Amino acid sequence: MEDKKFSIPNISCGHCVMNIKRELSDLEGVKKVEGDPGKKEITVSFEAPATVEKIKASLKEMSYPAAE
Repeated sequence: MEDKKFSIPNISCGHCVMNIKRELSDLEGVKKVEGDPGKKEITVSFEAPATVEKIKASLKEMSYPAAE
């Protein structure tokens, strides 16, 4: 299992984090999603078939693109 931290500039509140958790949890292989609206970050624990690219694509679809 891999843990990856993503910087998400569009996060403004706990509700944003809840939306991200709900959507990313639907991706096969995503085990846990934690977020910190103060730091504008999320941490995702995942394994195959989930990938960093798939997670980033999902975040972009939700209008919460990860900063590069």
